[in-house]
This record gives sequence, structure tokens and C-alpha cells, in this order.
Amino acid sequence: MTPDWTDDQPIYRQLKDKVVVAIMDGALPEGEALPSVRNVAVDLQINPLTASKAYQELVMDGLVEKRRGLGMFVVEGARNKVLDSERTRFMDEEWPQILGTIHRLGFKADELLKSGLSQKGG
Repeated sequence: MTPDWTDDQPIYRQLKDKVVVAIMDGALPEGEALPSVRNVAVDLQINPLTASKAYQELVMDGLVEKRRGLGMFVVEGARNKVLDSERTRFMDEEWPQILGTIHRLGFKADELLKSGLSQKGG
């Protein structure tokens, strides 16, 4: 993870989002230990309380669990839970805006598919 923070959200939220993306992408597989709060704080140059708050939110979301004396671990089913949540959020929040832009610009479905396939090299 890189410390490329923005001003639009608190850092703990941005850290949480980075961990969620890592879970979604498979970079943090289920059963894997998260880096310690102390290591994250040093590596990302943030306050340990900030890292701890991000991890606590991940616990509250049911994505990681604290194992006494061992640290934080990604729970089984976390990736599917994140994917389901992100798909729902995309369809509810982002897709309507994208669809509106598509309609305003007058794109046809076949144009979009052809463009998408050519960008993938297909």
C-alpha cells in the first residue's frame, strides 16, 4: 500500500478502503494476516491510532477478525462479501450516472461493446 492520501476523506477511511481493495483484488486472501498496526503506521507514515481505527472498522464490517496475541486476519467469505457490496454500490450509485452520460452522448450498445473489446485487445 502506498501513502497517497487525498483531502476528501479521513486517512483512516482511505486506509480501510485500500485494505478492502486488496481483499477484493485477492492481494489479501482469506485467512491472511494483515500487517500490524505498528508496521502500517510506520510504512504509511500515519498515527498508529489512525491505523487502529481503520482496522476496527474492518472488524465491525465483518471483513477481518482479531485473534488474541496473533493479530488481525481476513475472515473466510470476506472477498465475496466485499464483491457483493461493491457491485450493489456500483449499480445503485455509479451506474445510473454512467448510463445518463451514455444516453446524453448518444452512444449505442454495439459501439460501447466494440470500443471496450478493442481496448482489451480483442
